[in-house]
Amino acid sequence: MSVIQVNKVSKQIRGARILDDISCQFQGGKVYGLVGKNGAGKTMLLRAIAGLIQINEGSISLDEKELHKDMDILPDTGILLENVGLYPELTSMENLRLLAGLRKKIGDEEIAQAISDMGMDPKDRRSYRKMSLGMKQRILLAQAFMEKPDTLLLDEPTNGLDDSGIELFYQQIRQAKERGAIIILASHSKEDIQILCDEIIYMKGGQITERKSGSPKEEEGELD
Repeated sequence: MSVIQVNKVSKQIRGARILDDISCQFQGGKVYGLVGKNGAGKTMLLRAIAGLIQINEGSISLDEKELHKDMDILPDTGILLENVGLYPELTSMENLRLLAGLRKKIGDEEIAQAISDMGMDPKDRRSYRKMSLGMKQRILLAQAFMEKPDTLLLDEPTNGLDDSGIELFYQQIRQAKERGAIIILASHSKEDIQILCDEIIYMKGGQITERKSGSPKEEEGELD
C-alpha cells in the first residue's frame, strides 16, 4: 500500500512559522485524525500534503516520489478543505460533472452514485447557492469520494451534517479504508476521531505534540 512521508516540513507566512519541523508518516488502509485548536496547523498540513502550498523547508513524498519535484500536486486525491465551495449557480450534478472533467476518470453514472451515496438526489435541480449548509457539505463530500481516490484529505468533514449525513460519511470512510486509501482528517468532533481513527495526531503551534493509537469503532453506540 502507498505511504506518504512528511520529513522535517516547515512553512512560514509573513514571518510566522505555521508549520514547524513536522515529520510523520501516513500509510494506506488507515485513518489518521489531526486534533488541535484553531491555528494549530491542521489545515495548513493538509494543504501542504495536497501540494496546494509550497513549503519552506523539508520534503513530502508519496511512495518515494517527492512533491514539487517529481510531481506538482499529490495525485489521485480527494480533498475537502475549509472555505472551499462550488459554483453557486450550478446544480450538484453540474458542479461534480465539471470537476470530474478535469481528470476524465469517471462519467455521469459514477457521479450520480457518489451523490446518492451521500443521501442526495442527483436529479435535484436546485442550485448550490440554494442548498442548506448540511446539503452543501454532503455534495462537497460526494466530490471528494466520487473518483474513489487513493488519498483523502478532509478538513472538518462532518461540519453541518445531521446524524444521517454523518453515518453516510462514516460508511464512505470505511469503504475507502477497505480499498487501501490513505485517509487524513482534521476534526473538532471527538466522535469522528474516536469512531474512525487508527491513529490520532495532536498538533499545537504548528508542531506535532503527541501521537496515539486509536481504536476505530464499528458502531457509534459503542461510545456510550
